[in-house]
Amino acid sequence: MFNLDRRSLVKGGAALGALGAAGLLDFAKAWAQTSQWKPEAGASLNMLRWKRFVEAEDKQFMAMIDAFSKATGVKVNISNESFDDIQPKASVAANTGQGPDMVWGLFSLPQLFPAKCLPVEDVADYLGKKYGGWVPAAQAYGQFQGKWVAIPVAFNGGYINYRISSMNKSGFKEFPKDTGGFLDLCKAMKANNFPVGFALGHATGDGNSWCHWALWSHGGYLVDKDDKVIVNSPETAKALEYVKALYETFTPGTASWNDSSNNKAFLSGDVHLTGNGISIYAAANAQGMKAIAEDMDHAQWPIGPVGKPTEFQLAFPLLAFNFTKYPQACKALMAYMLEAENYNPWLEAAAGYLTHPLNAYDTNPVWTKDPKNTVFRDAAKRTLTAGGVGSIGEKAAAALADFIVVDMFANYCTGREDLKGSIRIAERQAQRLFR
Repeated sequence: MFNLDRRSLVKGGAALGALGAAGLLDFAKAWAQTSQWKPEAGASLNMLRWKRFVEAEDKQFMAMIDAFSKATGVKVNISNESFDDIQPKASVAANTGQGPDMVWGLFSLPQLFPAKCLPVEDVADYLGKKYGGWVPAAQAYGQFQGKWVAIPVAFNGGYINYRISSMNKSGFKEFPKDTGGFLDLCKAMKANNFPVGFALGHATGDGNSWCHWALWSHGGYLVDKDDKVIVNSPETAKALEYVKALYETFTPGTASWNDSSNNKAFLSGDVHLTGNGISIYAAANAQGMKAIAEDMDHAQWPIGPVGKPTEFQLAFPLLAFNFTKYPQACKALMAYMLEAENYNPWLEAAAGYLTHPLNAYDTNPVWTKDPKNTVFRDAAKRTLTAGGVGSIGEKAAAALADFIVVDMFANYCTGREDLKGSIRIAERQAQRLFR
């Protein structure tokens, strides 16, 4: 049976989806009878996934997995780690050939060791044909050299979270749509004792996401389309100067923030504007923080001098290692998770924290029943991938894991390095990877 730990017993948040627990089990039993993937006798799977940020999402996920286990007889154990711990643990497993059967990780994790991933072409083809096709970013994350090595289960749309009253009291009736207006807003909020804050520490999701947006919005990139290092550029310098000006409006301590720091700071009132998924809003609603929930909203990342969206959204690909003893069970679970009977109520329970990689789920009611959710709907379609304009392979994955871009901004903003020194360090680090 599924390993039900204390997380399955949390109270609050949305109830199970429209099917209910009994309905999920009925669907799982019927699905197992017709599925083309038949789990091996005695199969038992261990999956490593990131720690949940929305309790209702985790509850729905665990109910779905529980139904799969009961319907197929496959024992499934879910273990959770922070964003920052997923990649090191997955790399150890890949290198030793021992560890979890499956890893639900971040960004281009499968590209770090594509030869160690179970080929999943059949699963991707089945899901793509049934559910309106994969969005381009999902296909890029799931494939290596044109072959599917992982299933991109979801994206996490990270956008601007802000207090409406604080914005209005700072002289703005609407959220700015360009980087110049955004900087003016942050300055005005700081002057009115409404500080802002963005993670400049080694925050795998939040730090990488907003720092790459800042770089790309000014036309700077770590590498070009041929993976040649081009970070030492006038565009990068402009991005650094822009972020340094933003940093002057930040609350103290952001240089050490991880992926949960901004959530805590916003909900405690220490910041009134940050970049994050919808988990802050979901937590405020779930925890009865009505004043914050009613007074906050979300906005897309402002457009920079390049004149087009340059978002970097967090991808969640699911891989299975080729050393697993139960490849058919792994494939069955992957396909099962993205079936509409499971995925639609799961999206609703996630309250916008998870964004779909398959076009058919554009119509899920979660995106329209609350206008504050709508901005997150198209995150997977608007995002660039981990390589920017470059490739999405092992080198791009390593650059993210090494926080090259984040550290470049942090070095300059905190005064550890001057502008040229910050860029040179990033350039040297990138050149060691992109050879």
